[in-house]
Amino acid sequence: MLAFLLFLSGTSRAKITLPRLVSDGMVLQREIPLKIHGWAYPGEKVTLTFRNKNYRVTTGRDSTWAITLPPQKAGGPWEMTFRGQNILKVSNILFGDVWICAGQSNMVLPMERVKEKYGQEIAAARFPAVRHFFIPTATSLQGPQKDLPPGVWKDANPQDVLGFSAVAYFFGKAVHEKYGVPVGLINASVGGTPIEAWISEEGFREFPGILQTIDRNKTPRPVRVRPEAGSAPQKEPAGGSAASPTSGALAIPPAEKPLPADRGERESWQSPDYIPVGWKPFTIPGFWEDQGIRNLDGVVWFRREIDLPASMAGLPARLFMGRIVDSDFLYVNGQQVGNITYQYPPRRYTVPAGLLKEGKNLIVSRVTNNSGKGGFVPDKPYFLEAGGQRIDLRGEWYYKVGQVFTPGPWMPQFSAQNQPAALFNAMVAPLVGYAAKGFLWYQGETNTGNAPRYRQYLPALIRDWRNQWGQGELPFLFVQLANFMEVDYLPAESQWAELREAQRLALAEPHTAMAVTIDLGEWNDIHPLNKKDVGERLALGAFRLAYGDTGVVWSGPLYKSSIVSGDSVLLAFDHVGGGLVSRDGEPLGRFEIAGADGKYYPAEARIVGNMVSVRHKAVPRPERVRYAWADNPEGANLYNKEDLPASPFQTWDPEVADSRPWRGKSCAVVLTYDDGLNVHLDNVIRQLDARGMKGTFYIPGNSGPFRNRSAEWKRAAANGHELGNHTLFHPCDGSQPGRSWVNPEYDLSHYSVARFMDEVRAANLILEGVDGRRSRSLAYTCGDTHAGGQSFKEEVMKTFPVARGVHGKMEDIMTVDLSNVGSFMINGENGEQLIALVRKAMESHSLVVFLFHGVGGEHNIDVSAEAHRELVQFLKENEDKIWVTTLLETATHINKYRNLQESPLQH
Repeated sequence: MLAFLLFLSGTSRAKITLPRLVSDGMVLQREIPLKIHGWAYPGEKVTLTFRNKNYRVTTGRDSTWAITLPPQKAGGPWEMTFRGQNILKVSNILFGDVWICAGQSNMVLPMERVKEKYGQEIAAARFPAVRHFFIPTATSLQGPQKDLPPGVWKDANPQDVLGFSAVAYFFGKAVHEKYGVPVGLINASVGGTPIEAWISEEGFREFPGILQTIDRNKTPRPVRVRPEAGSAPQKEPAGGSAASPTSGALAIPPAEKPLPADRGERESWQSPDYIPVGWKPFTIPGFWEDQGIRNLDGVVWFRREIDLPASMAGLPARLFMGRIVDSDFLYVNGQQVGNITYQYPPRRYTVPAGLLKEGKNLIVSRVTNNSGKGGFVPDKPYFLEAGGQRIDLRGEWYYKVGQVFTPGPWMPQFSAQNQPAALFNAMVAPLVGYAAKGFLWYQGETNTGNAPRYRQYLPALIRDWRNQWGQGELPFLFVQLANFMEVDYLPAESQWAELREAQRLALAEPHTAMAVTIDLGEWNDIHPLNKKDVGERLALGAFRLAYGDTGVVWSGPLYKSSIVSGDSVLLAFDHVGGGLVSRDGEPLGRFEIAGADGKYYPAEARIVGNMVSVRHKAVPRPERVRYAWADNPEGANLYNKEDLPASPFQTWDPEVADSRPWRGKSCAVVLTYDDGLNVHLDNVIRQLDARGMKGTFYIPGNSGPFRNRSAEWKRAAANGHELGNHTLFHPCDGSQPGRSWVNPEYDLSHYSVARFMDEVRAANLILEGVDGRRSRSLAYTCGDTHAGGQSFKEEVMKTFPVARGVHGKMEDIMTVDLSNVGSFMINGENGEQLIALVRKAMESHSLVVFLFHGVGGEHNIDVSAEAHRELVQFLKENEDKIWVTTLLETATHINKYRNLQESPLQH
């Protein structure tokens, strides 16, 4: 209360104050009772005059007043007058349909960014009843705010439409043209932000871990400011998120002084008087890491002289430099004509009249790159245009390094706008109560690193916002991520595909629609220019859900169900419209099929009526199908006759699978092999690969076969086998009975726990150099768990998710000890005996881990290659009942299953 009275005291304690949305040009929701609220001093009488009627209210003790208007038909313009100790008038009011538009940068992206693509649309934008209110970025960690930062309602005319969200504009235009009603678009979106920032604290009530973060954030914290120009931003560890400090935080100055300014600035390399020395050729477009400049974060200068004809001299010009990673300054004949501070906007610079001259002209670009590849993005426009003539700027330029950034130690940086509920509090909470027709949501790029959480968060946001608005199940329309990044034609895992799947699954929430955009993206730009089709596909969902148009086909095909028929899978779809088609007339592409082993193959797919039949000769017993499962699934051509694309999907749901012990199979079998032997490559992996199975191979860092055949081990890892840690020197406890063979140098009884862990970490680095993976399991050498009499199991579990022992034991999923998983050491058993162990595990629904050394020789603990073959053949023939996988994947499944048993929504 005190804080709000202070807010009021900025003008006068008795003055009426209105929310910023309640201002000239606003659009109010038609045909429902409307609450108009504001603030004044407690007890002040407030009168609203609207359409010759007076509505009176007395301000409450909390300084808030509210008046409810009866439902109004679409139309206007109208005026409202508010009287108290002061008088406020709000004019040019329309009643129509209000849509809340939110998300990250692709919802922010304004028409100005796409003006070259939609020049005619912009010139024809004369829709005074289509209006847009853009909310500037604001954050709050303390809780919901009462009002928005300053903003203005704008209507769609050729000048003001440039500030409209492009997606929102094309959506609003489509709705307005079809139904003739005014449309109000309220744009609450911020680039680079995660979904968590847009959910209220109340919306996280089923995520206690998030609630703890929100509570911690309510206490101000000191943060370190970003490095000054000249020093490289600190690299963040995998899984983190870097962002700028929150305003008002206590800043701690950097510990080190900035590096000197770059040499190009000191020597004025942009000047026509500068004589270039030591510059080297460079092809634009392109990245410097691909053209001989390695490991450089810093400043690189590029220059090119062009010959200008007399017909272009002196004219104002436009200079297009594509897109640059990360920031740039552009100079023409020594004069700066442009500067953009981050990588995403297109470089479209204006060259003033009189600067260009006939003959030689100098163009210089100063590019700063902070991490990753730096330079000029391919497949973008690079040219100079004046007087209807163009000069192509692609091709040979010259470069010179002006400055190299030296990396500093990584330190966590706090981003207020990326914190849970922070943007909801400041940019959405003040909208609550402003009645709406529905929501538009375009977000997800920032969350691609954690699709399983997004699968929980998007439904949580939908339910949260509907609960906040209190208007029932308002239509919620969202955009599925577009195609992006390089095209990969072989089956591979994809974080973007996983995020798209999480979005598709959110359609289980009632009154939702999804615009599929896997055909509208650009491989080299996370902000594709085609926003018209996005907005119009969202509008199709609105036509059906918000306006009740039952005749509209509002979605492309959506996977519904599947049936296995022999060696094929038949897929059924919703939203087939007039029928399924291949858009380009080519055979259906981007379908993949797998058996129980989860190894996917590019599939033969054909349309059968309104179903799709999928098969591959290498998968005689298929279990899984997926479609368009890639970052950029070029060639995905399944559409309906209404020319709407099918959504990517997978028929196998890992979250559902992890909700059942051993992913719904009778038991789990893990095949482990110790000591990195030649026979593992020569005998074992050949047998496993021929049957699509994965094993876990525990390799000591000093293994000769490992060092001598590292390329083969790398291929094994690429095929899905786990390279497990078996320490660096394979130490064992020589103090145990019968251990006289232990090398005294590697006797665990003489080790310390610290020495053991150092050697284990060293072995991890060696293995990572081969397979590129950071996570793996460990096998205790000789089954020993102590060094110098002290247990190291606790330290091991800080580094590894699971460790294998040597004691033969079968356990169910809830009792397996992940710090010392039991295994059956195999020595001389025949195939029938090995299969008998599996049958026992099937009967008891247990995990059975096999521990092999020699398989057909090379070790005194040995089993014949034939016995091993009989085992794996039995496993293959029963793969519908037996889950065969690595120990690492088994541990992941066990943890997920146990977590689900404790709390399905535990964060």
